[in-house]
Amino acid sequence: MASKANWIAKIVKESATLEVKMPWTRGARRDAFIAKRAAATAKPGHPAHGAT
Repeated sequence: MASKANWIAKIVKESATLEVKMPWTRGARRDAFIAKRAAATAKPGHPAHGAT
């Protein structure tokens, strides 16, 4: 039973170091586009704020 506990401890330790990327995550390029779009629409007088 000690070997099983040791194996589980190793698995838990290894899983803490992994960086899992989920399928719905996207890259930095898309994040930059979203930030740029959000900054543009945050300006007063922009059509998204009801100004014409």
